[in-house]
Amino acid sequence: MTLDLTADELLTSTRSVRKRLDFDKPVPREVLIECLDLALQAPTGSNTQGWQWVFVEDPAKKTAIADIYRATATPYLDLPSPVRGDIRDEQQGAVRSSAAYLNENLEKAPVFLIPCLEGRPEGADAGMQASFWGSLLPAVWSFMLALRSRGLGTAWTTLHLIGEGEKKTADLLGIPYEHYTQGGLFPIAYTKGTDFKPAKRLPAEQLTHWDTW
Repeated sequence: MTLDLTADELLTSTRSVRKRLDFDKPVPREVLIECLDLALQAPTGSNTQGWQWVFVEDPAKKTAIADIYRATATPYLDLPSPVRGDIRDEQQGAVRSSAAYLNENLEKAPVFLIPCLEGRPEGADAGMQASFWGSLLPAVWSFMLALRSRGLGTAWTTLHLIGEGEKKTADLLGIPYEHYTQGGLFPIAYTKGTDFKPAKRLPAEQLTHWDTW
């Protein structure tokens, strides 16, 4: 089943979902593959399509990955929130509470996704870094949009990649660490309700430059 959303509604209501993930409802593999088939239409640098997609359903492996995630997430969540002096500050309490909830319950998500891209970008200049990540992240966002359109949600997390976390996760899942870089960790579940709204954001006029900074 797909939701009756316009393109604008889909783009403005696809959120990082944490507290409203339904941990008790199974996620069929065929739905994930359907979403991934859509995501694979995204552009890649030089049309290389060097991506691989690792889904994790095994409870023991999910728990092990969640422990790797928590090793970084727990101390990170104890850090003070940045203060910007604008509308973004109003959301920090809710964001922190939501992130803490996911940190405590991560392994309960029915499925994890770890998207991977061939190559290791360490030490690359800005151009190569942009090309590298630009060959994966559009597809990941397309996957999130496809999930949302089918009543599922996820959250884009990266804390398991810090320090030795990426290598430990690669070893756990058999990802060839020397040849593939992980782009994130996505807990996937159906959502409790589908009535997500646009987030509070600074208006485009405050972030736009014409011809000079």
